[in-house]
Amino acid sequence: MEYDVAGAIPHRDPFLFIDSVTELTPDSIRAATTLRPDHPLWKQVYSGHYPGNPITPGVLLVEVMLQAAAVLAADILRGAADGGAPVVTRLRDVKFRNVVPPGAELDIRVSLTERLSNAFYMKGSIAVGGRTAVQADFAVAIVRPDAAPQ
Repeated sequence: MEYDVAGAIPHRDPFLFIDSVTELTPDSIRAATTLRPDHPLWKQVYSGHYPGNPITPGVLLVEVMLQAAAVLAADILRGAADGGAPVVTRLRDVKFRNVVPPGAELDIRVSLTERLSNAFYMKGSIAVGGRTAVQADFAVAIVRPDAAPQ
């Protein structure tokens, strides 16, 4: 499936983590990415996070999941975000089930469980080789730049 991820969310390299959207429905997304250890960001991360036996930091795996959620929210709004950007507002029940090594191919799944105005309540998971690595319940809200505290 051809999808313009960079056109949907404000993230850019080196912090745009979603390589592709493989499936998109009105209330769910499936995306993929490969953690390339030769990419400048991941090279730095892996050189310092458990040197000699690098693993992917859980917080960055959660960010990957949240970026997929942001793409889903943008698709649901289809241009009606009024210049707003998706931001995480809640994380619950985050579970790290398996270690994720450099070079892993991530299968990211996020589904919408409820929507209230500009707030999107979701659940998501990341699997590597068919095994769940991370799962979480969370909320994303669309926030306009002029609404952000100064």
